[in-house]
Amino acid sequence: MDVLIAGSLGLLIVAILVAIVARRLALPYTVGLVAAGAGLALSRIDFGIALTHDIIFELILPPLLFEAALNIHWHELRRDLAPVLVLSIFGVAISAAIVAAGMAWLFAWPIAAALVFGVLIAATDPVAVIAMFKDTGIGGRLRLLVESESLFNDGVAAVLFGLILSWAAGGAWSSSNAALSLVTVSGGGIAIGAAIGVAGIFLAGRTKDHLTEAAITLVAAYGALLLAEHFHVSGVLATVTAGLVTGSMGVRGAQSRPGLSDAARDFILEFWEFAAFLANSLVFLLIGVAVARIDFRALGAIALVGAILLVLLGRAATVYPLSLLFRRSRLAIGRGEQHVLWWGGLRGALALALALALPDAIPMRDTIVIATFAVVGFSVVIQGLTMPWLLKRLGFSRV
Repeated sequence: MDVLIAGSLGLLIVAILVAIVARRLALPYTVGLVAAGAGLALSRIDFGIALTHDIIFELILPPLLFEAALNIHWHELRRDLAPVLVLSIFGVAISAAIVAAGMAWLFAWPIAAALVFGVLIAATDPVAVIAMFKDTGIGGRLRLLVESESLFNDGVAAVLFGLILSWAAGGAWSSSNAALSLVTVSGGGIAIGAAIGVAGIFLAGRTKDHLTEAAITLVAAYGALLLAEHFHVSGVLATVTAGLVTGSMGVRGAQSRPGLSDAARDFILEFWEFAAFLANSLVFLLIGVAVARIDFRALGAIALVGAILLVLLGRAATVYPLSLLFRRSRLAIGRGEQHVLWWGGLRGALALALALALPDAIPMRDTIVIATFAVVGFSVVIQGLTMPWLLKRLGFSRV
């Protein structure tokens, strides 16, 4: 326990220094954290904390997902729900198929390994995407589209990953069983998240102590994920739903309805902003440490570059064709917004969590992990570093 506390404090001190330097140099905070983490690894400085599936999934994801969902205005999301769902559901499937086909055809990966990698790397990661938009200060519809899509396709990818993993491990498979499992896992996660969100608001209405109300939201965020995972449904969708319900009914709900007290509304937003800052700081530092310790030579330069290019191609084949579906409606997505959706489709902690959770029996398990780290490293550093330039070039100002 002493080692864990000391290591966490050490990482927090590094994160504070990086935040100060990044602000002065006008660099994305997340990129600075990854660079600092890599520097720590190369300097052989060990804080005793490693990036694992459990740390990402059970410690880091709940505050980041909940905080992002909490800040989404339901009436704005409802207006753009159609493109968000189309990009989330069909986009993940298209991207996964392109990446899997490319890895199997170009680099002779077994179909099982290619599909597993394609699905786990298909979704844009809310951890990386949300951090990027906080760094750049972009708001409005563009931020809503990018962040909302990343939240929902995260859940879709996690559900598909479970199905593909079951098939790759030799489990029974049929289209009807897959469809039923998809609906059950997704719907179950949403139902649990909604129930916990409503229960949390109801409970908060029984007190006017803003500290107690904040504690209730904390229990809701982690409780939704843990309860959903206990029942083998989507913990990601459960946490996102709990955040959406808490935000729309509690934080921004009508004051005439039972819910959070006036004192709690602003405090809870600030509390979760701070919690997300801590989670972001930890995960991106640990990503930097892990990336610096990976031997990418085991994958090969050609396969490494190929995996990155296939992921970018899969994302392009998702954004541009699907955006055409709305070009003649009020939901039309502008060309500049499409470019941001493509290049801003960062991969991050979720992909790493899924890769690190792969059982040893999966074909090419270690190679998949290396390829995932390569894509995430490129995504966070190169795409994250160039996003401010792209936003400025496209004329998107800070809101």
